[in-house]
Amino acid sequence: MARKKTGDRAPRRRRLWIAALVAVALCGSTAGGLAVHRALSDGGDADRAVTIDEAGRLALSRLTLYQASPVAVTLTAAEGGGVTIRVEAVVDYRNHRAVGGYQVTGAAGRLDRGLIVWDGAGLGLAPVPAGVDGPPWQQAEHIPRSGWSSRAFTADPLDSGLRLLIQLGADRPDNPMLLAQSGARWLGRDRIQGRTYDRFSGPRAQDAARGGAPAGELSPLTYWVDGDGGLRRATMRMPGLGTPTTVEIAGRDDKVRMPEAPWIAG
Repeated sequence: MARKKTGDRAPRRRRLWIAALVAVALCGSTAGGLAVHRALSDGGDADRAVTIDEAGRLALSRLTLYQASPVAVTLTAAEGGGVTIRVEAVVDYRNHRAVGGYQVTGAAGRLDRGLIVWDGAGLGLAPVPAGVDGPPWQQAEHIPRSGWSSRAFTADPLDSGLRLLIQLGADRPDNPMLLAQSGARWLGRDRIQGRTYDRFSGPRAQDAARGGAPAGELSPLTYWVDGDGGLRRATMRMPGLGTPTTVEIAGRDDKVRMPEAPWIAG
């Protein structure tokens, strides 16, 4: 399948967006806002408050992902007891729907596999249809709505990761000043497949669905964002598990046609 890195799409346009976000944030600052800006500009090389430019790129990352739809992703969630679930999927952020294949492995090897679809309300599972080749999004079209085992999201690592993943993209950028004031932190810089990404701890929203953390603690959400506001990776730390749920974003998949069957009654 033809895939493009989300960080490779119109970098100049993204930089202009970031500059505009920063300008709006600075123009809207009161005396208190200016104090925030000074605080954001200070810090060492690790675990420091974000700069205004960094907050602008983090704020832009949700729009960048939305514009890249449909996006190929891989989610890996540790369920405890040596059990790991891996989901390879495509997410359409314009319609808030996703479809893919999942595989469950344990100490003895593969335990289960099948198809998975999800949206903002919950998920559905189905066996891989016999005799149907092609990627999961094509296979899903051969399964009627009644063939899916559907349920609402729970608090387990897989469901939390799926819910985070469907919420990552948005049709507008976040407010960079609000991100900064809510405790977003710069954690470091990494190279992923030859490209440089800044690693950020997310804002400390109190809403558990957004990965909230009490004041004074880092958010359980971490994001890898490039210089143009492209999101490459996100992780979520889960209570009681040493391995975080990880989302890898491969980029736009131009050949995808999202199926309708899983969402059509009948």
